[in-house]
Amino acid sequence: MDQTLENIIELAHRTKEKSPSQDSMEELKKRVADIAITSFGAFDSAPVQVAMKSLIPSSGKTNSTVFFTRTKVSSENAAFINGTMTRYLDYNDTYLSKEALHPSDNIPPLIGAAENGNYSGNDILRAAYVSYNVVCALSDAVSIRDRGWDHVTYISISSAAGLSYLLDLDHEKFSHALNLSINNNISMRQTRAGELSMWKGATASNACRNSVFGVNLAVNGFTGPAPIFSGEMGFFKQVSGDMNPDFSIDRIGKTMIKNYPVEYHAMSAAEVAEQLKDEIKGNIKKIDVETFRVAHTIIVKDPEKLRPRTRETADHSLPYIIAYTLKYGAPTPHSYDDHYLNDPEILRIIDRMKFTVTSKFDSMYPEYLPVMIDVTTDSGNYRKELDAPKGHNKRPYTWDDLEIKAARMMGEDSAKELISLARSFEKRTSEEYLEVMRNVKDEK
Repeated sequence: MDQTLENIIELAHRTKEKSPSQDSMEELKKRVADIAITSFGAFDSAPVQVAMKSLIPSSGKTNSTVFFTRTKVSSENAAFINGTMTRYLDYNDTYLSKEALHPSDNIPPLIGAAENGNYSGNDILRAAYVSYNVVCALSDAVSIRDRGWDHVTYISISSAAGLSYLLDLDHEKFSHALNLSINNNISMRQTRAGELSMWKGATASNACRNSVFGVNLAVNGFTGPAPIFSGEMGFFKQVSGDMNPDFSIDRIGKTMIKNYPVEYHAMSAAEVAEQLKDEIKGNIKKIDVETFRVAHTIIVKDPEKLRPRTRETADHSLPYIIAYTLKYGAPTPHSYDDHYLNDPEILRIIDRMKFTVTSKFDSMYPEYLPVMIDVTTDSGNYRKELDAPKGHNKRPYTWDDLEIKAARMMGEDSAKELISLARSFEKRTSEEYLEVMRNVKDEK
């Protein structure tokens, strides 16, 4: 028996028998709103447009709507296009643990699958609850980053689990849905090393697309290799090493909504830099930054982070994010446009930075997200430290915060309509959600 697979199925059974807590459901409704916000901002981005050009038209046995349109494509392709929209701006939610990842990557395929059956918003939220708690448990168990594998490998498992729950698969089909979705869905960490490409914002949606494919096969009786986790050549031996994830804990409240479109380990630094911008006087002579090892590994150490040439590299560059914010203020989706990447003043500020990993900050992560920025100018010295940024589980986003975030992306009227629907999502349907998306206007 593959105990890890059995424990995932048991989580699904418990979720069906007993409703998640009201607090968890409320947080998941916020994530349903948040992916619409982040997707809208990415609709015209190059990767999304390339994906649409490449994959539309298409059709399959099941078809789902492309966000903000009336166009339907095969459910697999919809999962890829909509997931890329959700993820591209690096603005959707985050979970920090041994592995850092973005749990709301799991939601777009659930929206698409719900179109093909009589599923309510409550069904979608419960399925998302399964996906979130599977992926967060895996994140808590083992980091696969240092073994050369990307975190979206875990998304392949969680998205298949959520889809299998939504479709109410029996034990055998649920098992094979996981087997099929995992076996050929292992992603290399090269996605996030060196100069980053469009694929950085699309690899999670590719994992979800492959899960939709695997689940659709399992629904009709296709079998997959087993035992997928504990087998001779299974997940533990080939990818993760020994692990014993605990799927009994509700981790929804520890996931975090992003306040800026930056890689999450830069979130405290962006907030501190925004505060410092309003205080510092004079020309910057040097900047000392204290951080923790994981942040240094992911968003500092590569030489490409000092001269990012792509948006994908820049929003994963702590030097760039600090320099941009000290010069221009809070990062926005447009902070990575080419003229900023080549801005001589931003590059000058980057060249005055020194980064130090401290044992104190290392010990605080991942419970906190600590940073210290000390700016020396020809007029004085300015220093600020922060443990938890806005949106962190220590300072969680409210519905009002989410409406402000939405209004920054799509204007106030559309923001209000979206938030209103999300707050009652358990009583709505995926079609109502998609219709609100179609009516979103950029009113700014």
